[in-house]
Amino acid sequence: MRNSLFVKVYLTLLASLVVVALASAVFVRFSHDEEDRGWAARRDAFLAAMLPANTDEQETRIMLARLGEAFDADITVFTADGGTIASVGTPLPFATPGDRDHFRRGEDRRRLSARLPDGRVVVARLSGNFFGPPRANPLIWLALIAGITGLIAWPVVRHLTGRLERLRRGVEVWGGGDLALRAPVEGKDEVAAVAESFNRAAERIEGLVAAHRSLLANASHELRSPLARLRMASDLNEAAPSQARRREIMRNLSELDELVEEILLASRLDHAGTVELTDDVDLLALVAEEGARHSVEVTGEAATVKGNARLLARLVRNLIQNALRHGAPPVSAEVRRHGSAIELVVRDHGQGIAEAERERVFEPFYRPSGRSEHAGGWGLGLSLVRQIAQHHGANVQQEGSTDGGACFIVTFPTKHD
Repeated sequence: MRNSLFVKVYLTLLASLVVVALASAVFVRFSHDEEDRGWAARRDAFLAAMLPANTDEQETRIMLARLGEAFDADITVFTADGGTIASVGTPLPFATPGDRDHFRRGEDRRRLSARLPDGRVVVARLSGNFFGPPRANPLIWLALIAGITGLIAWPVVRHLTGRLERLRRGVEVWGGGDLALRAPVEGKDEVAAVAESFNRAAERIEGLVAAHRSLLANASHELRSPLARLRMASDLNEAAPSQARRREIMRNLSELDELVEEILLASRLDHAGTVELTDDVDLLALVAEEGARHSVEVTGEAATVKGNARLLARLVRNLIQNALRHGAPPVSAEVRRHGSAIELVVRDHGQGIAEAERERVFEPFYRPSGRSEHAGGWGLGLSLVRQIAQHHGANVQQEGSTDGGACFIVTFPTKHD
């Protein structure tokens, strides 16, 4: 099994608990030492008061008997050099106060040794912890807390890393070719945000792949007609050369060249994240130039938009050619201001476009209902118009005209000059 994120996160959590436990143990140890010193001082003061230096041996025995009875203890009093002065209960061996830690291990934990101000040493074995604070092993409590925390953290970490694991498996399946797959979005945290970002990217890529497949399929279909006509015209011209057949050959070559150019442009626009919009384009002058080339009336007011002059020229040209090819004269173009926006309007007076198909005409190679196979589709012209408009932050839509025909409006969100 590969290094699991769950194992890494969980071991990191447990390691953090161990560090906290050790640090807490050190802190508790130091605090207990301070507390022990305070208890030892009070204990020594108590014993000094109960066994004053000027007390004779008989009085010492009487006081030891009382203390032994009160505390259920074995007590022995020694001279400074270890000689026994008096004892009660089972006699105890001599031990200096510095050795008291030795008596706190194992069964001797309840022993203590204290030195009186006159040098005498009191050694006692108590049945209870009368001369010190109550004790509980802090490591036991810290281990218990760490264990409970580890048990609680297990499902939490498992849930978090489980979501990441499901997301990873989804990405692998998607990368294997299932472009329709989407990662489950669970919760509202960073993992859910990653899943949402992946889904948006997957949807975008799936759309691009589908668009490219459709583009290739339709392009190959559209290329058949001019290629077939070109082959036939070439054969006929070879058999009986004529000026008309040469013009037909040139016309088919021009159609092929235009179609290939549009396919390449559509592909570039699909792949381009952004387009450099560095030109100050006089939109009215640009429309007037294209209108003169196609004998189309142009009206309006001067307006400047920021964009790519070459792409904007293609946008205007495609709109005018679409109106001339699929509409009916007169065809007109107008540049006008509408609030803070600039609008380009291209009208024709043909049969118009059904309301249900007004959005679909912007699809590549869309063929309107009722149109014969021989009449051909809309090609890439309007699809390119929408792509170019979107790269310029503009919007394009088709509206019906009160006097018949189709009306295409491109809205540029440009402020007044």
